[in-house]
Amino acid sequence: MTEDRSTFILRPESVPGTGEAHVLPSFLQRLKSGRHLSYAQKIYLLATLPLIFAAVAIAVLVVDQSRALSEREIAGLEAEMIAAKKDELRNYINLARTAFGFIYGNALPDDERAKTEVAQILAAMLYGQDGYFFVYDYDGTNLVAPRQTWLINRNWVGLGDSEGQPVVDELIRIARQGGGYHSYVWPKPSNGIESRMVSYVIGLQDWRWAVGTGVFLDDILGSVAAARAETEARINRTFRWIAAIAFGAVLLVFVTSTGITVRERKLADVKLKALTQRIIDTQEEERGRVARELHDSISQILVGVRYALDLARRRLTLGDERAGASLDKGVAHLNGAISEVRRISRDLRPGVLDDLGLGPALQTLVEDFGDRTGIKTEFDTVVFRNRLGKDAKIALYRIAQEALTNIEKHSGATRIGLSVRGYSSGVVMRIEDNGCGMPKSGKSSNGPDSGLGLRNMAERMDLLGGSLNIRSVRGGGTVIEAHLPLSHMLSARGPGATKGVSA
Repeated sequence: MTEDRSTFILRPESVPGTGEAHVLPSFLQRLKSGRHLSYAQKIYLLATLPLIFAAVAIAVLVVDQSRALSEREIAGLEAEMIAAKKDELRNYINLARTAFGFIYGNALPDDERAKTEVAQILAAMLYGQDGYFFVYDYDGTNLVAPRQTWLINRNWVGLGDSEGQPVVDELIRIARQGGGYHSYVWPKPSNGIESRMVSYVIGLQDWRWAVGTGVFLDDILGSVAAARAETEARINRTFRWIAAIAFGAVLLVFVTSTGITVRERKLADVKLKALTQRIIDTQEEERGRVARELHDSISQILVGVRYALDLARRRLTLGDERAGASLDKGVAHLNGAISEVRRISRDLRPGVLDDLGLGPALQTLVEDFGDRTGIKTEFDTVVFRNRLGKDAKIALYRIAQEALTNIEKHSGATRIGLSVRGYSSGVVMRIEDNGCGMPKSGKSSNGPDSGLGLRNMAERMDLLGGSLNIRSVRGGGTVIEAHLPLSHMLSARGPGATKGVSA
């Protein structure tokens, strides 16, 4: 026991001042190498892994939902801005129609002069840095393009943008149907760089003209890109906050668990020292009891045997007829010594407990107690359907032995009763006396160490998952009840079971 205790104390994690510094590196090294983790490290894993998984799941969910919500908001913003641009284009076309409407309304389909005048009006209507009006006839020939004059008087049927979608043919088709919008990629007049453009076109059916204007979406696309970048930055900041909070929580769990582990180890060390001391005290007490038994009984009896044999030898030498009586007395003393040896051996480990079971062993214990003390005894038991396990039998026997010793020393009782019965929930052993009862502290009043036996009894029950109840009876007396669960009962059909054997 002392060797186990030393091993426990010398573990690095349990030494104050070193455990906290080495727990995390040791834990990471064991986790990396795949070695067996300690109980405290398993608890730490159980506490931190769900927290980490939850933090990661929350982070992924928050990022996904935030990104989806931001995309919806950005798409809505983009749609609103494009709708505003389209309304702006419609207003530009309405202004142009107002400018040339009188001329177009009064001209004939083949009035070239009116067509030239309207083309000049549209060519002069410039706005912004890249804004202008364009005109295509239904055959695909460009008639007006003031900012891109290289288009004028050339047929552009089949012209498409860099993405492969038709431009001129689609504008003419929309104009034939009365008017509408078309989006495509087109070089900007100011710098020649292609950019997304939205055009609104109407048809002058009498002249077979497609008249329109367009606006580039650079500002909208830039605003959308800026919004996406800002959203991504917010998402990254949120993710970093979640990671920081999760790390703080894990660190808090680690520090807390480390503190609890160190504290529990210190408490366990204190309890282990106390338990070791109690075991040593118990061993010393048992050795002292055996030494007193040997000295007070066996030694005295053997001295008597020696004197009787010595007297018989002298009488035989002298021819005294009383030599036989001396030998008989020596034999009687020797038989008494043998009986005492058997009694001491039975107290240390009763053979009847292994041979016949708990019931006969308790009955012998009670009868011997009554013969030795003169206290009236009663014993009651029944044949169990299932036998008790070895540990359970030893525990109940030692509790009964300790209880009878306490009754003899402290109670002043004149009668005791001991019963052992099996129930559906397990087995119950009941010991009662009519003595002075227990003091309020729950210990006998005779000396500071008198509660050691009661603690040993309770710990035996705790070790087997049972319970020990000690109470004083009104009017005088004490009742001790030891309960053991069914888990310590052996099956009647199990190995080694014998029908009709009690306990």
